[in-house]
Amino acid sequence: MYTRIQTALIQLETTHGVRILYVCEAGSRAWGFPSPGSDYDVRFVYVHPPEWYLTLDEGPDTLSFPIDEKLDLAGWELRKALKLLRGSNAALYEWLQSPVVYQEVPGFRAAVAPLLESCWNPRAGLHHYLGLVRRGVEEDLVGVDGRLKRLFYTLRSTLAARWIQQQPGVAPPMAFQQLREVLPAAFNEVVDELLAVKATADEKMTVPLPAVLVAFLQEEYATAVLTRSTLPMQRLPDPTPVLNKLFQAWLWPQVVL
Repeated sequence: MYTRIQTALIQLETTHGVRILYVCEAGSRAWGFPSPGSDYDVRFVYVHPPEWYLTLDEGPDTLSFPIDEKLDLAGWELRKALKLLRGSNAALYEWLQSPVVYQEVPGFRAAVAPLLESCWNPRAGLHHYLGLVRRGVEEDLVGVDGRLKRLFYTLRSTLAARWIQQQPGVAPPMAFQQLREVLPAAFNEVVDELLAVKATADEKMTVPLPAVLVAFLQEEYATAVLTRSTLPMQRLPDPTPVLNKLFQAWLWPQVVL
């Protein structure tokens, strides 16, 4: 798969005339609880040649491709990515923390990293994760049995929301094992058992839903909904001037920072 991913990235650059700055894993393989059949959620940030930006009309700022059984490939143009960073986009924060980096122009993630704290908006982050938790507690986990994959997606988002409420000044980590720091110890045993099952399970496997764990997810969702409006807003000063300089520095050809 690594060879296939690298080949796809080379073809992408050639076909679309872009330069890829950063490529990472963004799904369960990076979160730390993949199944044997988990696909590869490959996400990237790319930049066009400078003349692409010197037109009256802005062009498309996203590249996405048909998903097959093993590879889900999509990326954001650099200016879009930095705007999303300014808006404290939780998905982008996860990309930039990914432990699995397939490709990087040297120094890109290091250049962006100092801005993660100044751009972080806990209220926006909590809103993102609450949307994922809501789907779980209202749609995916309402029966006696449920898909193991969806249970872990909901649990991970719940822990991210819990992290934000406990430590609003720090974006939640991407890795599930780090997020488990905020999981009440009473649930460790059942989560460990489910992790062991998921490590060998089919992606569509269903399991009896542990009632105590589902109740915890529901309670956490209700609490976080009430907490959301009391969290602090984005920090000052405005990061836009620094983001503008970063954007200009990484336009093609790269300027050494």
